[in-house]
Amino acid sequence: MAFEITSQAVNAVPLPSATVMVVREGVGAQGLEVLMMRRHANSGVLGGAHVFPGGKVDAADQASGNVLWDRSAAACRQALNEPELAEALALGLYAAAVRETFEECGLVLGAPSSLRSDAVVAIRHAMAQGAHFVQAMQSVGEPWAASALLPWSRWVTPRVPSMMSKRFDTRFFLAVAPAGQLTQHCEREATEAVWLTPQAALERAWAGEIDLAPPQIMSLSHLSFLGSVSAALDWAARNPPPLIEPRPFDLDGERVICYPGDPEHPLPNVAWPGDTTRLIYRDGRFVAPGGLAALLG
Repeated sequence: MAFEITSQAVNAVPLPSATVMVVREGVGAQGLEVLMMRRHANSGVLGGAHVFPGGKVDAADQASGNVLWDRSAAACRQALNEPELAEALALGLYAAAVRETFEECGLVLGAPSSLRSDAVVAIRHAMAQGAHFVQAMQSVGEPWAASALLPWSRWVTPRVPSMMSKRFDTRFFLAVAPAGQLTQHCEREATEAVWLTPQAALERAWAGEIDLAPPQIMSLSHLSFLGSVSAALDWAARNPPPLIEPRPFDLDGERVICYPGDPEHPLPNVAWPGDTTRLIYRDGRFVAPGGLAALLG
């Protein structure tokens, strides 16, 4: 299913959101795998596309408070590279990341060690009693590991979104898949949850087998250059998450979206490994000017 490209401007303030690249080491020589889910075709945002679990921050997420976490709001702001961010929103982004991953894929990230493999059961039981996810987290009575979520990047939808009628201010996180937990996608929001190497995901998109939006393409490319879970964790630990504000424009009848380091972008430095600084919408998918090989490490 091809994306419908539009030139309609959206003047709304971008909605605070969180998404998580859940990774694990693949079997044998496969290297890093990342969890992706395919949205229902009738979804209001990126319907039919393969995405990382995530969604908007809600009011309950922002009410989580310092006591819920093993890190203070100040430490979370520093990790996000956003020192002026409101305390409630800083903590709310972490809460939304954990909540959305659970709701969409059935994994519980950052659970206290005392829960071990019982984290999923404990959360489901509390929510069955009517608790919001954050309340279910609080009912455990021990700090949750914000440190298990490593800020990766921040993507702000441009005023001309190209593929949708909403804008998001999305913080991408990196997290290692919890041991002993199995994925279980939410059938209301997705048709599958699948583990893919970054290279396999990009190859399938290139072949037209799956749809990927530009933030997923460039994030998968970044992971492909790193190759392993340990290398990805090391990159996240050593680098503040870059701010990615794409710049869309039309060139020779094709939609182009450029990123930091591109001649048409105001920021001069490339934000990820490799030299791809723009994507072009061509033949129903977004492609790199240098071809598939340019996206692969």
